Amino acid sequence: MDRRSFVKGAALTYAAISSGSTARAAELAHIKMPVANGEAAKPRKVPYKRIETEGAWGPLELFQMYTTLLEKNPFAHPGLASMWGTTGNRPGEGGGTGGNPIVRRLADMGEGRIRDMDASGIDLALTFLTAPGVQVFDAPTATSLAASTNDQLAEAIRKYPTRFAGLAAIAPQDPRAAAKELERATKTLGLKGAVVNSHTEGEYLDDPKFWEMFEAAEALNAPIYIHPREPGPQMLQPYLERGIERALWGFNVEVSLHTLALITTGVFDRFPNLKIVIGHGGEGIPYMLYRIDYWERRKKPFMPKLKMLPSDYMRRNIFITTSGLPWGPAIQFAQSVLGVDRVMYAMDYPYEFEIEEVTMTDDIPMSDADKKKLFQTNAETVFSL
Repeated sequence: MDRRSFVKGAALTYAAISSGSTARAAELAHIKMPVANGEAAKPRKVPYKRIETEGAWGPLELFQMYTTLLEKNPFAHPGLASMWGTTGNRPGEGGGTGGNPIVRRLADMGEGRIRDMDASGIDLALTFLTAPGVQVFDAPTATSLAASTNDQLAEAIRKYPTRFAGLAAIAPQDPRAAAKELERATKTLGLKGAVVNSHTEGEYLDDPKFWEMFEAAEALNAPIYIHPREPGPQMLQPYLERGIERALWGFNVEVSLHTLALITTGVFDRFPNLKIVIGHGGEGIPYMLYRIDYWERRKKPFMPKLKMLPSDYMRRNIFITTSGLPWGPAIQFAQSVLGVDRVMYAMDYPYEFEIEEVTMTDDIPMSDADKKKLFQTNAETVFSL
């Protein structure tokens, strides 16, 4: 698709989703979420901590900045418009959170979030900046915003040190500054790694220009969580046209592409101790490992020759979480092909805040030792909790 067709389609899509009168905006503005209160049924007591390893947050000023960016040039960021352009998703007058309970929960790093954790039986929440984070801004803005949000997150953790831990936002737009911020965030603020909300305006971390970030992460033993956003601008339009650019399908396609790019271009041969975390049951990759290995041996000759098979890197460098996928068959399959030490529990709060999901995961038939690894000790090991 040529650029003119892409922009035209993006403009039409943005116009449709950003109108406060559309059915989609109305639907988003009236999302019904479980309410954590005294009547909520807390899951039963269990002989392990429940550590949630994919909790999103975002200060209100971040959403206000998204709104400003879209108002300045609404057609330049169709993916951002899809996620945060609707009336129901925008901050309200005077900096309020509007009518969207998801935005209210994202902005709450205090008692409201803890009430939800208590209601669902979560002991500790690993939290990081929601997609697309700082990655839609120019480099100076993104770098400054990453530092500011990291300071805010660290302050919330200091207030509730037994309930929250966090990953730092970093700005790939300036890899050297991102590496320095990762060092500051881990050594000074006590954060446990970093989050990268997948592509940065179409650029992926397998490009060597970003590898200074990996050098820092490896040296600091700091895992990098690759969290989804909509597919990059080169491939977004077909997803937008069908309404599947987000969690329905686009998110897992985006992160699986990003992860396989790191593997097949030799990033883990260059950084053998780098730890990458991906969510949603491994974004479909575990199910496809046999085929990925098969065709890796037959890939085009100009591509780097790897020291190991892709499945070997998945078992050595990649950890996965169960965010948004409390489904026994998928979790047990991932454990069987990757190992029980590489799969961690996550809820995907607040986007899939369903108290029943915790009980569903509790009830998956597995040994007590493996269940403790899933809910507690794997996360403690990977994130140095």
